[in-house]
Amino acid sequence: MAGLARRASQPDLLIPTGRRKGHSPSLSSIYRALAEHEKTQAYPEAVETAHADFAALQQRARSPV
Repeated sequence: MAGLARRASQPDLLIPTGRRKGHSPSLSSIYRALAEHEKTQAYPEAVETAHADFAALQQRARSPV
């Protein structure tokens, strides 16, 4: 993405949810998303473990005590 103008790199990107729904993301938001994507590609086992841990926490929160 280096060398591209900001508008050229994000012409059709829109934030799908939240307070800024329907707006274009900032350049820093795009870079954060790309960095997060690189992490998930580099460490897929860590992502799977985190998802399993989160699902277990959600299941515990839903079950009656």
